[in-house]
Amino acid sequence: MKPTEAAIGAPCWVELGSSDLPASGAFYGALFGWSVETDPREDAGGYTMCSLNGAPVAAMSPLYAPGQPVAWSVSFAVADADATAVRAEELGGLVVMTPMDVFDIGRFSVLQDPGGAMFSIWQPRTFHGFGLWDEPGAACWVELATRDVPAANAFYQGLFGWSVSEGDYPHLSAGDRQFGGVQDMAGTGVPEDVPPHWLLYFKTEDVAASAAKAAELGAELLTKPFEVPGTGQFAVARDPQGAVFAVYQPEVKK
Repeated sequence: MKPTEAAIGAPCWVELGSSDLPASGAFYGALFGWSVETDPREDAGGYTMCSLNGAPVAAMSPLYAPGQPVAWSVSFAVADADATAVRAEELGGLVVMTPMDVFDIGRFSVLQDPGGAMFSIWQPRTFHGFGLWDEPGAACWVELATRDVPAANAFYQGLFGWSVSEGDYPHLSAGDRQFGGVQDMAGTGVPEDVPPHWLLYFKTEDVAASAAKAAELGAELLTKPFEVPGTGQFAVARDPQGAVFAVYQPEVKK
């Protein structure tokens, strides 16, 4: 799909905090066919836009804070960033970066949920975010990995008003738009030093080929391509700078 505006409460943008922007740009450009362009303005701080066939799909930036991990982050669209940040604290979350204006394009804040997962909020003005979603080479799904699913669901429902389905893998929806799921880390063998986090999925037409290409480009495959019946095929990788992401190929409906 080609979003024309941000859907409030849904993912609207993703960013990679990278220790080596040129290398990250080369990796994802080769993997997904992205064009990568760094904002030349000094006060842009090296912010780099990634586009696919002229449509914005992601961004990359240097690591701005000491100890900041190399990682992908997801932003959710909100009508009022300041009010949402206040609400997050009321619900037990943490405001990591207070809301700030980004030129004239929007207002931005970094938050942490009560379980420790980091995420961002974006109040759009002239920039609404994704020009492509759920298309090959673009983001298509976000997944919260947490050790306390009920607490996480309650926090995000209170913050964004999401609908959360029942079952072992709850699905997340903002209005009529389903965009993600929740993975329970408890009892799954995930090392205790892996914190709760949001995992980003990119769509591909061939998971096996994308995984092989990622490995060829220097990524570490954390899982070989595998199939979830009724859903599709997946693989999870760590890019050469250390950011973890997933690729997804939907099952062909018969």
